[in-house]
Amino acid sequence: MDQLPVEVIGNILSHLSAARDVIIASATCRKWRQACCKHLHTLSFSSKDWPIYRDMTTTRLEILTTQTIFQTSGLQALSVLMEGVGEFSASTVIAWLMYTRESLRQLFYNVKTSPNVNILEICGRHKLEILDLTHNSIAGVEPNYQRFPCLKYLSLTYVSISALDLHLLVSACPKIEALELVNPEIAMSDAQVTVELSSSTLKSVYVEAISLEKLILEADGIECLHLKDCALEVFELIGKGTLKHFKIDDVSVIHLDIGEIIENLEIVDISNFTIIWPKFYQMISRSSNLKKLRLWDVMFDDEDEVVDLETIATCFPHLSHLSLSYDVRDGVLHYGLQGSSCLENVVVLELGWTVINELFSHWVEGLLKRCPDLKKLVIHGVVSETKTDEECQMLANFTTSMVELMRIHTHVDTHFK
Repeated sequence: MDQLPVEVIGNILSHLSAARDVIIASATCRKWRQACCKHLHTLSFSSKDWPIYRDMTTTRLEILTTQTIFQTSGLQALSVLMEGVGEFSASTVIAWLMYTRESLRQLFYNVKTSPNVNILEICGRHKLEILDLTHNSIAGVEPNYQRFPCLKYLSLTYVSISALDLHLLVSACPKIEALELVNPEIAMSDAQVTVELSSSTLKSVYVEAISLEKLILEADGIECLHLKDCALEVFELIGKGTLKHFKIDDVSVIHLDIGEIIENLEIVDISNFTIIWPKFYQMISRSSNLKKLRLWDVMFDDEDEVVDLETIATCFPHLSHLSLSYDVRDGVLHYGLQGSSCLENVVVLELGWTVINELFSHWVEGLLKRCPDLKKLVIHGVVSETKTDEECQMLANFTTSMVELMRIHTHVDTHFK
């Protein structure tokens, strides 16, 4: 270890990341102490890493954190996640950021302060590439002044911000590639009921737990879009057909538009969602390059609507991963076995039920016959703890049927979850 260059030791300490571990390791000898002071790149303070933080007074925590940060030079990644600790002095937190901002590339920040600290004003116009803010307030964004020329990743979780400031903030990041919005508190004026986000460089957008009348996303280069647990009247994506991965999970939306040019779609993952199948089918039917399709716990707006395998097989010839949840209403299976076309490229098949009945095993058997090159089968199911005699018999019949199918399709790797 004595032969290691001090720069290498600095890299080793940076991989430890947690401030407590770095301090303990740096006490090994003078060389390691020097590495900590001059060559440490990453430092993390988290109440989850060390629960003792929560037993300390905020004053004591401020002193320890300040001493540790001020002993470093050239810090590139700083994480201060003090959830459930109490309020810090704003002047102390500002001192941390002012000391590190010239070299800082990544900032993960969850600190309650009194008063609120304006992160944008302190860290704007510098080299920050990743900014992850939690439980913070953003107001009065000035894109010409509070500009992030190098920022590629922006995450806002439980952040209070107006619709206008959110628009200006995204616009102030000319190189942004990934945006995450989790349960933001978005202030809307009477004259503004629409949130508009525009970026030509965005590739990935994740939105969770947001409730809005209208959300418009203009992103010419977007490749991945994930909406989760949202309530929207209108969602509109304006792009140039670059979208590859589209996922919706537990979303309520009246009007959904992801653009007319979607030939590059490779993954469509829809769960806990009510759809009008003709409109949705029309929206994705041109995605001939689709490789993965997941329709899980999907409700149909019209009870007479049925999605049959013939439609899926015909429209998506390159499909290799298919996931369907079993749904029977009024004796009609929503993913029927009509037609004769095979899913020749499907190698992974995931099937599931919420309420099992005697038809499920027949449905599985029919799907297996339509997938001649299948390599993996995953069965997802829910079995109630309290079972009637009828349910026990049905489960026994299902088990017997599955064993028989596994004997026939010995080349298929079968899993039950």
